[in-house]
Amino acid sequence: MRARNRFHVRLRFSSVALAAVILLPGLLGCRPSIAQLETIDYRPVASADWPVSTPAAEGLDSRKVAELYWNATQARTTRSVLVVKNGRLVAEKYFHGASASDKGRLQSVTKSFTSALTGVALERGCLTSLDQRMMEFFPELASRVRDPRKNQITIRELLQMRAGYPWEESGPQLFELLYHGFRSSTLLDVPLVRDPGTGMEYSNLSSHLLGIVVARACSTSLLTLASESLFQPLGIEPGKWIADWEGHFNGHADLHLTPRDMAKFGLLYLDGGIYRGRRVLPAEWVDESLRTYSTNAWRYKIGPNFTDVGYCYQWWSANAGGQRFNFAWGHGGQQIALVKERNLVIVVTSDPLYGQHGGGPWGREKENLNLVGNFIASLSDT
Repeated sequence: MRARNRFHVRLRFSSVALAAVILLPGLLGCRPSIAQLETIDYRPVASADWPVSTPAAEGLDSRKVAELYWNATQARTTRSVLVVKNGRLVAEKYFHGASASDKGRLQSVTKSFTSALTGVALERGCLTSLDQRMMEFFPELASRVRDPRKNQITIRELLQMRAGYPWEESGPQLFELLYHGFRSSTLLDVPLVRDPGTGMEYSNLSSHLLGIVVARACSTSLLTLASESLFQPLGIEPGKWIADWEGHFNGHADLHLTPRDMAKFGLLYLDGGIYRGRRVLPAEWVDESLRTYSTNAWRYKIGPNFTDVGYCYQWWSANAGGQRFNFAWGHGGQQIALVKERNLVIVVTSDPLYGQHGGGPWGREKENLNLVGNFIASLSDT
């Protein structure tokens, strides 16, 4: 287990801090010249794990793809951008010393993997229903519950971020807890800020508890379940996955994967739970997971092409240029974006900005988010 981190915490994004964020010219819409675009080489390297193609061969505008990568070269923390069209890797480039073999910290993109494992637990019969109560899986803590509302929290509400637990950045003690590390008993210590099921509050604790529930239901560890049901079928060799003080793998963060492996997971969801012809997740689970259950789910403006942000089952949804898409989102701007109507997966990795919060880091994160939003919006006229 990692040691306790010491750093200066900057809490909450004030309106002044947000107004002061300066995005780089390429991300503000100052389009590059044709000559500049022609200098961008985004050709993927052929390998056994991915069939490769070109944007033009798969029906994508090559110039718009080049503009995506030109904008990425202007961003300050982007490490990789991958584009998968029709199941083929058509564009790939690494930045700031990163490489295809790097297994980076996914931050909260991990939540979408925890969501997938919840579907696996249901399919295997480890869980009987999403309406099972959270406390059913923490019998050792049942006598210590002081807020009776916690006895009513369901697995579904954990998935939807509607359990009533608060966003950790809402107060310094909660924020310190996030980086100090959760325990099972943390579910007792953190007070609810609303009745379960009455609204969304983004909560890392909720996702971590969900991971513990899934692991306990299946009598295994989250990593073992993921290896058997996801990583092996997808041909993924994960890096480390950090655990809490009691040995539970973090359901909310800290899984490490390569960008290409992230793209495999995205393609699995884009194709309704099938990967390279093999059924890995139930189609019904994938469909249910990508539905929007909460609107206005993010309180801060991301960009003009990143609007109507909603929340699903540990996935997000948004609009870009009139096109709805889903995305897994991790701090710093890590993303796996799915554009179903265009058979398109976009992966972005970046500096995870571990322990960095506030207006400055949020500005760098927005650069990475807007790479995706602006690119998807640019495709609306094609």
